Amino acid sequence: MSTQQPPSGGEHPLDDPVGSSLTGPHARFAERRGRVLRYPAAVTPWVALPDRPGPADWADAAALAGPGAEITITAFREPPPDDWKRTFHAEGVQLVDAGVAAAPDPEAVRLGPADVPEMLDLVARTRPGPFLPRTIELGTYLGIRREGALVAMAGERLHPPGWSEISAVCTDESVRGQGLATRLLLAVSHEIRERGETPFLHAAADNIHAVRLYESLGFRLRRRTAFLAALVPEAGAPRPARGEAADAAARG
Repeated sequence: MSTQQPPSGGEHPLDDPVGSSLTGPHARFAERRGRVLRYPAAVTPWVALPDRPGPADWADAAALAGPGAEITITAFREPPPDDWKRTFHAEGVQLVDAGVAAAPDPEAVRLGPADVPEMLDLVARTRPGPFLPRTIELGTYLGIRREGALVAMAGERLHPPGWSEISAVCTDESVRGQGLATRLLLAVSHEIRERGETPFLHAAADNIHAVRLYESLGFRLRRRTAFLAALVPEAGAPRPARGEAADAAARG
């Protein structure tokens, strides 16, 4: 796996993909307090903090999330304040399209709000990463059904200007080994390319098998990153909400 690193400084939309999304194509979802941005709790747990947050920024993050809530951050290495409980930390990688053989799939169907209960059930069984009741609003989701049952899916999550993140790639255990996840990843890539945008994705750095698979499909490493999740102190801000389990966040 390549170790090439991009220039630092947050100049590229993918350097802060959450903040770039919430100030760009996903601005309609943005909840803001001071310099902190977040998605609604039922959409996705991602929060964007400044590069070097001060006490006021952490207080604003607590106010947005609510006491006891869990926030999830990427492209961020600052430790949370002492009164926050860090629940998850992992090194990650960000990969971008560098010649993916994107193509529509004849078996893939577009998923909509009526499919969300099945999608949530599939995610609960396969744990590909955070997928909540309103996550489907973030972009296109495609699925494959067998005998009427949803057995595989993939879709879009973060949406920095000119880019779209592929996420929630998963297959039911009963159909693993048939290449359905790869087919859907290529089909979602095709949807993104058709809009004139570029696919990208995140993975845990230690998930060597997945990273090698993505590279074999035409993705290349753009940068190393990190995933952090922490719980707002119980004495924090007024509105309670609890996000998706953070140990799934690094799996995209």
